Amino acid sequence: VGDGAISRQPGGWPAMSTSEPSGGIHKERACSKSGQNIESLFQQHATGVGSAAYPQGRDEVARQLQLIAMEPQAVQNRDDLFVWPWMGVLVNVPTERKNGRHVGESGNRLKEKLSCFCPQKVIPLWNYRGHTGNAIVEFGKDWTAFNNALAFENHFESEGYGKLDWKAYKHRRPGMFGWVARADDQKYPGPIGDYLHKNGDLKTIADVENEEARKTNKLVANLASQIEVKRRHVEELECKYNETTTSLDMIMEQKDQLLRAYNEEIHKMQQLARRHSQRIIDENQKLRSELESKMQNLDLRSKQLDELVARSESDRRNLEHEKEKNGVKTKHLKMATLVQQKADENVLKLVEKHKLEKQVALDKIIKLEHQLDAKQKLELEIKQLQGKLEVMKHMPGEEDSESKKRIDELSEELQDKYDEMDAMESLYHTLLIKERKSNDELQDARKKLIDGLQTITTGRANIGIKRMGELDLKSLAIACGRKLSKEDAEVTAAILCSKWEADIKKPEWHPFRVVMVNGKKRELISEDDAKLQTLREEYGEEVYSLVTKALLEVNEYNPRDRYPVPELWNYKEGRKATLKEALQYVLKQWRAHKRKR
Repeated sequence: VGDGAISRQPGGWPAMSTSEPSGGIHKERACSKSGQNIESLFQQHATGVGSAAYPQGRDEVARQLQLIAMEPQAVQNRDDLFVWPWMGVLVNVPTERKNGRHVGESGNRLKEKLSCFCPQKVIPLWNYRGHTGNAIVEFGKDWTAFNNALAFENHFESEGYGKLDWKAYKHRRPGMFGWVARADDQKYPGPIGDYLHKNGDLKTIADVENEEARKTNKLVANLASQIEVKRRHVEELECKYNETTTSLDMIMEQKDQLLRAYNEEIHKMQQLARRHSQRIIDENQKLRSELESKMQNLDLRSKQLDELVARSESDRRNLEHEKEKNGVKTKHLKMATLVQQKADENVLKLVEKHKLEKQVALDKIIKLEHQLDAKQKLELEIKQLQGKLEVMKHMPGEEDSESKKRIDELSEELQDKYDEMDAMESLYHTLLIKERKSNDELQDARKKLIDGLQTITTGRANIGIKRMGELDLKSLAIACGRKLSKEDAEVTAAILCSKWEADIKKPEWHPFRVVMVNGKKRELISEDDAKLQTLREEYGEEVYSLVTKALLEVNEYNPRDRYPVPELWNYKEGRKATLKEALQYVLKQWRAHKRKR
């Protein structure tokens, strides 16, 4: 348009060039570039890149925004009053008379002819007689629209159909005339002035620039306020994060201390139990030796009595009576010996039983070993006291007072042991409840740690979250790529992944067989399953292994609902990660992030 590439069509209508309009700096591009820089700066500060760079970022935002309002316009007179939003005036539009009224081309038709100037719309002006032969061209409010309006005016001026030409020729020359609407057009009486007065304001270039500068300054202030709020929010999050990390450090230290104290206590209890068992065996051996010694003394006395039988008849009767008494005593001693032997056997069996129970308890739950050892100790002492009571009850009658006293002492000691065992049972149940509560708390902490790692973990780290029972699409694509092209492998892998994930979720499909391993039931993949056999034959062992692995995982972690569940995972060793490993990883990542900042 600015190069004079115009031709005249029949009827006086100038042909428009389709080249880009000129006549001023294209300010919209500058605005677009500035907007991108502003958005970049705002995102950097809003995401907490660094509070130290905040003042410089705010100055940069202001500097970029000032480019919008302060760039000069290439017009002859910056103080001319233009109608804003920018509008153009078309006069001498061809019309004809039909049915007693003047008619002319529609606004859309005129807009198509002026399309090279990018008008928003063209409004023909009508009155009671019909089409007035005038039209208003609306371009918009931005600088691009202003440049298009100037190009529109320059085009008509270069063709001799500008505003001055219209004033000179009026209706004496065919063809349309056009120019940019200014103050005198708005004040001119008639349809043109009425429309411009109703739909536009008079503004200079400086007025528009000042208005944009005011809006820009307001935008800068709003952006600065938002950046300040974001910066404070980031500082609050950092403080909360530091507090949480300190609390985790303290909890880990306390846990290590409790574990060391617990191990020391278990070691002491084991030594005490071994010493106690040995003492019981030594006491049984001593008691057996005492019984044998008494039996030997009774035999010797019986022989002495036999030698005195011949001395006298009276002495003989006394000796017979004494022999009967000795016989009864011997019988009692033999019964006591048998009872003691049975007690010794029971003690040995009980020791063996306790050893087995102790080993099982250590395998099942090491935290309750302390209570089990104490309980075993009391049971052994009670059995020993019961054996002693049985022995004392079968002792000869001549020692009744001493035996009764001993029996009373043993009975009292036995009752104390019963009371102590009841207290130990109560303590055992209390500790068991605490252990379950601690286990629930650990499971809750593990769940929260899984939720947190799912939001912050990026890439493949040593410790992360693995969805147990979920098919690995990437691994499937690699496996399919050994037989197919890359594109076909990706499509096939996607189809397989979708199909088999749906099959795994079906509760009616259970391709497992039950086997006994170390006395326990265990479910393994049934190799006779028809679906799995078809999969192995069609796609090979590697794809089969990936699907069966997902099946085993979902059967272990979520056999009821059969959908993938997140789990802490040690990718380096290919196993489930412990809570301690996960916490150490989080602390390590936090320290590394802190050093970078």
